[in-house]
Amino acid sequence: QVQLVESGGGLVQAGDSLRLACVVSGHTFSRLGMGWFRQAQGREREFVAAISFDGGRTGYADSVKNRFTISRNNAKRTCYLQMDSLKPEDTAVYYCAAHSHPYGSRDAAEFGAWGPGTQVTVSS
Repeated sequence: QVQLVESGGGLVQAGDSLRLACVVSGHTFSRLGMGWFRQAQGREREFVAAISFDGGRTGYADSVKNRFTISRNNAKRTCYLQMDSLKPEDTAVYYCAAHSHPYGSRDAAEFGAWGPGTQVTVSS
């Protein structure tokens, strides 16, 4: 069974940066598509970014394009989300998710395994 654990969240000021990490166990990581999603209080979970099994393809929500970067290190079984120029509206719980298809998806319903989430709070 695939298990995911996120780390790297915290409280920062607007304009600061954070890097989230997601360590995956229980499956051949290099075959999984990976994604990051977030859920703000009182709102639905939304897509943030996704990456293919080999890192060759990435996709981003319009709200984070050119500010966030998703990457992965298959040797370390880890997926990253580098978040720059953070804004108060980026405040949310961030979740890492694994997709059985190597190219992943933007649809949360298609991801079969999720981490417990990590809180990111951006103050103005």
